Amino acid sequence: MALFTGTQQEYYEGNDYGNYQLVSIRDIINQFMIAYVGEEKIISKARRVDVAFHAKRALAELSFDTFKSIKSQEIELPASLTMILPHDYVNYTKLSWSDSAGIKHPLYPTKYTSNPFKIKQDTDGNYDFVATSGVVSSDDLSNTDFSSALSATNNWTFTPAVDNTPWGGTDVDAVTAGSPTGVTGGSSTRLQFDFKPFTSSYNSVVTGRAYACWQEINVANIDYLDIRAYGSSASVIPNETSGSTIRFGISSTPGDIATNVEKANPGLNNTVSNPGDSSAPNFIPASNGTNGLAYVEWVSTGNTATQKEVLDIDVTNYNVVYVLITSFTDFINTASSPASLSDYSKRRNTLTDVEVIYEGASPDLVRDGDSTTWSNYKSNNPSENTQHDYDYDDHIFEANVGRRYGLEPSHAQTNGSFYIDELKGLIHFSSNISGKTVILDYISDSLGTPNEMQVHKFAEDAMYKYIMHAVLSTRANVPEYVVRRYQKEKFAAIRKAKLRLSNIKLEELTQILRDKSKWIKH
Repeated sequence: MALFTGTQQEYYEGNDYGNYQLVSIRDIINQFMIAYVGEEKIISKARRVDVAFHAKRALAELSFDTFKSIKSQEIELPASLTMILPHDYVNYTKLSWSDSAGIKHPLYPTKYTSNPFKIKQDTDGNYDFVATSGVVSSDDLSNTDFSSALSATNNWTFTPAVDNTPWGGTDVDAVTAGSPTGVTGGSSTRLQFDFKPFTSSYNSVVTGRAYACWQEINVANIDYLDIRAYGSSASVIPNETSGSTIRFGISSTPGDIATNVEKANPGLNNTVSNPGDSSAPNFIPASNGTNGLAYVEWVSTGNTATQKEVLDIDVTNYNVVYVLITSFTDFINTASSPASLSDYSKRRNTLTDVEVIYEGASPDLVRDGDSTTWSNYKSNNPSENTQHDYDYDDHIFEANVGRRYGLEPSHAQTNGSFYIDELKGLIHFSSNISGKTVILDYISDSLGTPNEMQVHKFAEDAMYKYIMHAVLSTRANVPEYVVRRYQKEKFAAIRKAKLRLSNIKLEELTQILRDKSKWIKH
């Protein structure tokens, strides 16, 4: 029946000191289900999930104004004069800085400044919905160096490789990430397309496959795109191939996951380059692209990867476009060709360092850095830095001569001040605190991690009463007098918990009174 199940040696040689004063929320829920739910009880039946919900709400509410505030963080204040709010921050209880002796000096909030949203304006003062530019982020276009395997779930969608029977299906590896030997230029990791021919069932000629991979990008607020990449394609081999081609561009449609086009099929010979066919990549127009379309290509370049680009691709008429890569090899089918398909050499095309650069106009107001209000405040020498000395001619403290009339107590200190920017999640400090050790004491909701979901035993009864009232008040057909009864019991239990946790000691109170005035005797 004892609550302490370990040994004293285990406790003193461990690191879980002082934990006996706490009860886990799991135990609270279990004990509530046993003691407060069942036949001939106020709550005859209750789902555990409902009790768990109300227990968490009780823990959060009591954490705000009943439990002790024990969470804190300390940093060396950087030159930016800012501190990031903790991940589980709800509100602060105290901000201070510590001196060389470890003494905390309290800081006070300033109410006379803020960091408002500074709207970017042009020279005439009009709101400037400026052009934005940069590289398309990894959120919209990922794995552009092909350093990880392709996956349709998180980056590239691709045409699957086809089993070419003469080679047991092992010689066609359509899209893989790796470091192919013998290829120089660009990153070591790259996209590679491997090809060998097969005999077409359509017309019994030697042919190859056309493969592709693609990603979708949102261009709703983008006007122009620039594209560039490093590519290489297999060279011509007499009596085997007339050459290999790899293309990289911007298409209005995605590739066809179900299509593995035979390069020599009638009507499909040019589908990898010309729009109009259902299987074709519809590269959008671009005056400086290849054949007037928004793509670049490498044709039989050999094992040296070179960089190519297309600039100023107009996408103002599109909301969504596709970064599309296609690759194919033309195999020769003549009397002078090799005697069998196995005599053909495997062909490899590669691509890496794909880069898409955008330029457009933001439809939203643009923030023009920190506000002038805050910049002026943090660069100004605060009033707290002003030092007053004695006038040794008349022995009068100069601040006494009418200078502090009407001064607010929060400014009658030299510690400094702070402002919390809730929008950006930052605490800003006055300049006189730069480089000092800043301490933030704060409260959370006690729900961040399983280890902190604990209740002090002084407030255990308050938890039960809170859950009891919450369960009854959310049920139908419960008499109102019953709900009000447990509401009163809840408030009484919370008041009792606050008194217990306030930890008022008579001797400590007496000592405070002694320090208050020398006239008080005991």
